[in-house]
Amino acid sequence: MNLRELAGKIHPRSAVVVHDLGVTVLAWWLANTLRYAMLPYGQQLALLDWKTLIVLGVQASIFYWTGLYKGLWRFASVPDLWNILRAVVVGAVGIYVALFLYDRMAGISRSVLLIYPVLLAIFLGAPRLAYRYWKDSQLDLFHARHSHRVLVIGAGRAGEALVRDLRRDARYVPAGFIDDDLSLRGSRLQGVPVLGGTGRLLEMARRTGAEMLLIAMPSADKQQMRHVVELCEQTGLPFRTVPRIDDVVSGRAQFNELKEVAIEDLLGREAVRLEWNAIRRSLTGQRVLVTGGGGSIGSELCRQIARLGASELTILELSEFNLYRIEQELRAQYPELLLRCLVGDCGDPAACANAFALGKPQRVFHAAAYKHVPLLQDQLREAFRNNALATRTVAEEAVRRGVESFVLISTDKAVNPTSVMGACKRVAEIVCQVLAEGHATRFVTVRFGNVLDSAGSVVPLFRKQIAAGGPVTVTHPEISRYFMTIPEACQLILQAMAMGRGGGTYALDMGEPIRIRDLAEQMIRLAGKQPGRDISILYTGLRPGEKLFEELFHPLENYHSTAHPKIFEATPRQQSGAMVMAQLARAAEAVVAFDEEALRRCMAGLLPTYRWETGDAAQSAEVLPLQRGSGGDTAA
Repeated sequence: MNLRELAGKIHPRSAVVVHDLGVTVLAWWLANTLRYAMLPYGQQLALLDWKTLIVLGVQASIFYWTGLYKGLWRFASVPDLWNILRAVVVGAVGIYVALFLYDRMAGISRSVLLIYPVLLAIFLGAPRLAYRYWKDSQLDLFHARHSHRVLVIGAGRAGEALVRDLRRDARYVPAGFIDDDLSLRGSRLQGVPVLGGTGRLLEMARRTGAEMLLIAMPSADKQQMRHVVELCEQTGLPFRTVPRIDDVVSGRAQFNELKEVAIEDLLGREAVRLEWNAIRRSLTGQRVLVTGGGGSIGSELCRQIARLGASELTILELSEFNLYRIEQELRAQYPELLLRCLVGDCGDPAACANAFALGKPQRVFHAAAYKHVPLLQDQLREAFRNNALATRTVAEEAVRRGVESFVLISTDKAVNPTSVMGACKRVAEIVCQVLAEGHATRFVTVRFGNVLDSAGSVVPLFRKQIAAGGPVTVTHPEISRYFMTIPEACQLILQAMAMGRGGGTYALDMGEPIRIRDLAEQMIRLAGKQPGRDISILYTGLRPGEKLFEELFHPLENYHSTAHPKIFEATPRQQSGAMVMAQLARAAEAVVAFDEEALRRCMAGLLPTYRWETGDAAQSAEVLPLQRGSGGDTAA
């Protein structure tokens, strides 16, 4: 057997043990030699004797106790050095006790116990640091030849941690930091220089020969992210980012996980601070029913309700596959939750009654609805049956069962509706408003705008069109929408449930609306292409029932601020309960008979301003922006 084969059979940790025990003997012998070399008569000491074996046994036991053999020399760092110091100090104390019990330290000077730990710490620490330096040098040389040079934007804690991780990754070598903090200019983090501010990004990218940009700004707001992304796009280099802090806290991403910049990182308003204690008190230990719990909003509601400690969760969902998917996820993540998953149509009175009988819910979230505006425009019967009559079925069952609170998930399209979908959701709001009067169940209606990346929304459509090479279809150059993420939408729903009074309609201050054209252009650029050059944008014209812009409140609803600075409440428009119920009864008969003409007449009685001849409505002359002030401003 040659030396190479022999070395291959020796476990690396065995070599570490032999090294540490060998330098222990050497440190003890040298400490005694140095001590007695100071005397004029000197003394010749044996390298091994009984006392040395006692020292070796004690120190080996301390090494094992402190876990010194578990550390890898390749990653030796400050914690390892601290562990060495602890081992040698405790070892010196243990050696003193052992030798005192052996022969009361005969022939051993106590000053040896001061010299010994210093020498041993040097003998143990220096080889480890030298080995790591050599390995890092070899790795840096390999990186220089085979890795991509990257610039890190953001020299904060996230950037420093990212560079530390990159040094262990053979794919990237950090060339420098970019940061606007003037106090960091000229400094180094992890040996990497801070080259300048974001205004010099293009210059520094060329000067350093960077091949990729990494954005390490997890706490940046969306405006800052948009600015940085625009600068990154000007360089023509690919770029990645670390996740936002909210995504890390919620468990949707790991801290230093590199990912592509998503459109959610750039659009919409900043996340709203919620009163989680109030929300948690409203749900912890409660029995909850979610209709449509397999959809985009419904499934996220189920996740958050389970996370907040509900004791029982009943899900009523028409789609078997969606129900199966959310059931598997919740059972894996929340095994202690009593989960009941029912396939059924919430508009079916028998299925609805069965869900309430089994779940005995205290709180109901009604998320089941059709939501695709163009598709529903010519399908009044199905839209009304599912969005309006099913809401009445679930709401009346909630009243019969004495449910504490009922939350209707509505939409900004129900404000001054111009589409069948919006008109049917407006009828659902009216149903809840009428039932709120004279019943103990607390009815809360929540409105919000478009949800990024929900099923059937514009973002997945644009992704698909961009992947196919275009064109990206936009209905109108000036069309705009409010946007929010799915988790934010669900958090708003929970906050409104916790704070809402019976019969109220709530909406979130969603900031400024986003032009769909800007959304399309930004998504094209994030895909590494240029709008109009690589991917064209095709304007197809407004579809039936589609508005240029959406409103969150009707001028007659007299909206006002609430205790939460970002949530507004509208006073419902007065409706005759008897008239509403009579029209609904006639509409239900029209649905059974599939008489859409009769259904239109019922809808006209419920919503007199909706114009059926064109499927369009007169948009209110005044579009009401949400007031940022704290007063009780009203709109006339």
